[in-house]
Amino acid sequence: MDIVNSPYETLRQRIDAAAKRADRPVRLLAVSKTQPAAAIREVAAAGQRAFGENYVQEGLAKQRELVELDLEWHMIGPLQSNKCRDVAQHFDWLQSLDRAKLVEPLNRCRAVDAAPLNVLIQVNVDDEASKSGCTPDAASGLAQKIAAAPRLALRGLMAIPDPAPDREKRRRAFRRMRELFDELRATYRDIDTLSMGMSDDFELAIEEGATMVRIGTAVFGARAT
Repeated sequence: MDIVNSPYETLRQRIDAAAKRADRPVRLLAVSKTQPAAAIREVAAAGQRAFGENYVQEGLAKQRELVELDLEWHMIGPLQSNKCRDVAQHFDWLQSLDRAKLVEPLNRCRAVDAAPLNVLIQVNVDDEASKSGCTPDAASGLAQKIAAAPRLALRGLMAIPDPAPDREKRRRAFRRMRELFDELRATYRDIDTLSMGMSDDFELAIEEGATMVRIGTAVFGARAT
């Protein structure tokens, strides 16, 4: 990869500019779903450390192949109960916790000598039937359960708003997430992460409060189908 002229470097510059305008640091999570380990290795060589996977088994295979790079791995797809052990034992972050029954097995399966599993609550901010996530009203109760689990670290919220052509609709969703994030932070002072915004709207998300953006296409190019 030509680091200086790469899409990754161009993206980093855009994120940094948006973060400067917002007067807030913003992290990039490179969404590596369906990307081969070789592509992740190239992006890691450009300086990227955090990668997000939608499917547990796919993510575990890449972790094994790239173990020497000591990358930070995020689970960002819907989590099934039977995958809690794998996520608790092998991922650094879970961004898609959306129901209380997952808290106990994740906490139980996290090794006592490992750092706590960083957890974001996924909120279905636009109430889309096809999307995972708890309702905005349920986030507070779920946060309470996560915060009480000693092997989990409540870090904040994640959302995938409806990708509507109307950017003002997206803006309202991002703004609602920021309001919810601020409400939770009044109780949980250690939360610091609002994960929202993807390749086609990350600058808008940053403007409205994102501290982490999840981007795949602008990092790797179009995904394989």
